[in-house]
Amino acid sequence: MGNCHTVGPNEALVVSGGCCGSDYKQYVFGGWAWAWWCISDTQRISLEIMTLQPRCEDVETAEGVALTVTGVAQVKIMTEKELLAVACEQFLGKNVQDIKNVVLQTLEGHLRSILGTLTVEQIYQDRDQFAKLVREVAAPDVGRMGIEILSFTIKDVYDKVDYLSSLGKTQTAVVQRDADIGVAEAERDAGIREAECKKEMLDVKFMADTKIADSKRAFELQKSAFSEEVNIKTAEAQLAYELQGAREQQKIRQEEIEIEVVQRKKQIAVEAQEILRTDKELIATVRRPAEAEAHRIQQIAEGEKVKQVLLAQAEAEKIRKIGEAEAAVIEAMGKAEKNLIYCIIKIGLGQPGMVAHACNPSTLGG
Repeated sequence: MGNCHTVGPNEALVVSGGCCGSDYKQYVFGGWAWAWWCISDTQRISLEIMTLQPRCEDVETAEGVALTVTGVAQVKIMTEKELLAVACEQFLGKNVQDIKNVVLQTLEGHLRSILGTLTVEQIYQDRDQFAKLVREVAAPDVGRMGIEILSFTIKDVYDKVDYLSSLGKTQTAVVQRDADIGVAEAERDAGIREAECKKEMLDVKFMADTKIADSKRAFELQKSAFSEEVNIKTAEAQLAYELQGAREQQKIRQEEIEIEVVQRKKQIAVEAQEILRTDKELIATVRRPAEAEAHRIQQIAEGEKVKQVLLAQAEAEKIRKIGEAEAAVIEAMGKAEKNLIYCIIKIGLGQPGMVAHACNPSTLGG
């Protein structure tokens, strides 16, 4: 069987080995893992922050000045799976001090190489930029070991030939000179400012007097304007009174005109009613009898027309009947003549019986 191993967030557990000769490795931090008895191996590696103090003594800068620089770096093993595996391959089984020594030598090597490319002034005056440059250059190399640089600062920079103190004295002299110049410039600026203040005071006084005069003039102008406005308002009131009287007269005249219009409308209405009455009277006494006479004449004409049509139709019927009668007489006479000729022919042929039959009136009629 096996055991269950737990690990805190400040260290990582590596479980290697397994059944059937498996080379699978399990990396766990802040959790637990299962390890088989006899066939699995468990090892731990610290994930805590490690403080390093890289130190480079008597390293020549770009100007040939030997400096001693000490720094402080905070590093730790990274917890990403691939980088943790790399760190375990590099440091598993070693103690914390061994890991510190490896990383410290790497940092000191980069610190020494960077010091050789910079001047004393660049190193001394801009330590943050110098530390940032060291951190950026060293980070890839320690990263390939699974180590992360959390911070790196320059703790101290000094030399054995008092170069830095000379720079300090020079800087002090420059500061003192700048201070003296600043005092002189301040006194000069103070005199200029005092003159400017006096000028501003005179300008203010002049502006105040000008404003007083302007106020008096504005008061007089305003007073005149008020008097003019009062006169204008009085004239406007008088004119408004007269205009209002004219408007009232106009309204009275307008009312009178409206009364006349109403009276005229009523008169026109009465005249219209009289015209209607006269028109109806004319219709009753003249138009209606005329229309009745015209209707009577029209009916007589239509009756005469119908009479003529009926007479024409009777005449035509009479002529037709006479024609039919004459045609019947002619036809009977033709038949009689034909029978008479037939009898004569039979008598001549000696057939008296046949003649008697042929001359029978019923036969002739046939």
